Amino acid sequence: MTNTPTDRAEIIELMSRYADIADLKEFTDLPRLVFTDPLTLDFESVAGIPPMTTPLGDYLQILRASFAPYTATHHAITGHVVDIDGDNASIHAHVRAEHWVPQDIAGDGPNCWLVVGFYDNEAVRTADGWRLSRVKLTSAHQENVHLSAAGLAAEQAP
Repeated sequence: MTNTPTDRAEIIELMSRYADIADLKEFTDLPRLVFTDPLTLDFESVAGIPPMTTPLGDYLQILRASFAPYTATHHAITGHVVDIDGDNASIHAHVRAEHWVPQDIAGDGPNCWLVVGFYDNEAVRTADGWRLSRVKLTSAHQENVHLSAAGLAAEQAP
């Protein structure tokens, strides 16, 4: 297959759908339009978890649990640099991700965990269109990191 401006547009839209999964809390149908099964994840710079390859179904459970504590999130993904080689693509993009926790978790302090950094993702062309096969987030800056742990602890409390 040839690489066209349409491929680039579809890959950038894929990244927007990726952000929508968390921001719209749509963990059922949308992920199947975004990811391969299985997929490789690398959030080590944010969560300290080593890179892993996981079935999509398992990742959907992780996503639901990870984003449940937040009252809202906003992932702005910009500055896409897309390199397409046949049916494979690499995507480098900037991200600013904001995660708001409920006031009872934040107390009198700040209520937003901010992550600023870069995505270095890989996508593959499938019969159903482009899908992310590898997601890597590299944090360049974070604020109020404690809110991430506090939100998850509150979600897991009996």
